[in-house]
Amino acid sequence: MSNDPDARWIVPEWPASPRVRAIITTRFGGVSRGLYATLNLGLTVGDDAGCVARNRAVVRGFLPAEPVWLKQMHGATVLDAGVAASGSEADAAIIRAPRTVCAVLTADCLPVLVCDRAGSVAGVVHAGWRGLAAGILQAAVRKMGVPPQEVLAYLGPGIGPHAYEVGEELRQTFVEKDAKTSAAFAPRANGKFLADLYQIARRQLAETGVGQVYGGGFCTASEGRFFSFRRDGITGRMASLIWLEDKER
Repeated sequence: MSNDPDARWIVPEWPASPRVRAIITTRFGGVSRGLYATLNLGLTVGDDAGCVARNRAVVRGFLPAEPVWLKQMHGATVLDAGVAASGSEADAAIIRAPRTVCAVLTADCLPVLVCDRAGSVAGVVHAGWRGLAAGILQAAVRKMGVPPQEVLAYLGPGIGPHAYEVGEELRQTFVEKDAKTSAAFAPRANGKFLADLYQIARRQLAETGVGQVYGGGFCTASEGRFFSFRRDGITGRMASLIWLEDKER
């Protein structure tokens, strides 16, 4: 395993324990072509399977083990990656043992990395609007089994608040559950709204008791270094990966 991932990828800046390691890929560093150029890691988006395998091998070179890839369902299921098999249906995974890699794939949905202050548990969440509405963040924090005040979260690259236009029905999905989330929806002249997934995630984490939230400020739809389903339709997927080392480095 190398210690130096591609410089064009994201290594989260957050005050996590040295035991906690995380990488978020971008669209750079792989072999895929065309709409999937170059580091597409999604097997079900129409890309050549051989290219995806080679791309995953590139990422694997920076990891202690093959990631536990999930079949993401836009729901609120959280798995223990230590016992789950790759391909299991879930939208978040938590790990306590070292050298097991949790992963989610995204291309506009919000990836959220989590760990506790001591570095005894970590995980990653696929938090699109459906997952956020279903309570995936709250479920992941509960699954960690530590006081929420001990949890750190890092918000990775998702679609930004100036690019994510949604309708009234989606807005009502959140506002009916929590009226204060109305602040995350900016009205437009066409009767639609610009939704801020980052703001929704931060509010949900705060309501759960998680006050240490880092990252954010990305926009997959407006930054060319990211894959974006909203921008391109047919496109690749990036990975957010997290694991624990055997001991502090």
